[in-house]
Amino acid sequence: MGIKERKAREKEQLRQQILSAARELFVNEGYENVSMRKIANKIEYSPTTIYLHFKDKADLLDSVCKETLLNLLNTLEHLKRDNTDPVETLRKSGRAYVEFGLKYPQDYKLTFVIRPQFQEGLGLQEGSVGEKVFNCLRAIVSECVEEKIFRQVDVETTGQVMWSAVHGVTLLLIDFPDFPWIEKDKLIDTVIHTTIAGLKA
Repeated sequence: MGIKERKAREKEQLRQQILSAARELFVNEGYENVSMRKIANKIEYSPTTIYLHFKDKADLLDSVCKETLLNLLNTLEHLKRDNTDPVETLRKSGRAYVEFGLKYPQDYKLTFVIRPQFQEGLGLQEGSVGEKVFNCLRAIVSECVEEKIFRQVDVETTGQVMWSAVHGVTLLLIDFPDFPWIEKDKLIDTVIHTTIAGLKA
């Protein structure tokens, strides 16, 4: 490996280290209570070093959320490519969405709970990664409507109903781990099955 390649790798490793520290502090201490200096102290670097990678705290939060949404998008697009039955694709996508949130609870809460408190919207602006995530879900729902599997309601409403269901169960399982839930897989599958059944023609 040449010097240029090694430096690029080290730069990316440091960037990921900064993101990891910021992610943990934002969730545990609250975004408003975290400073760039506090993040720097956690990774034992100077604040100046962090500013070489991110212009400010908001940029850090944006970067964490964008990476989260990109990973979620890749998961959903992979399922959409590999399945031809739209209902089965929607079911698998719903479950994958919940499993993603449970696997990365800090990232999920930063993106869908903490970020909207300090920045407008959920990153759903035109052309954004957030919009692409929702459009992926909306495209699957659209197939179900076009093939007359779902009632002829508008795709926007149907897509938002599905998102509300999977987001709700994801956040409840993250925020209330000590609640006496029924078996987790049964709960997730029942939420998704019931939502899809309610949308069918």
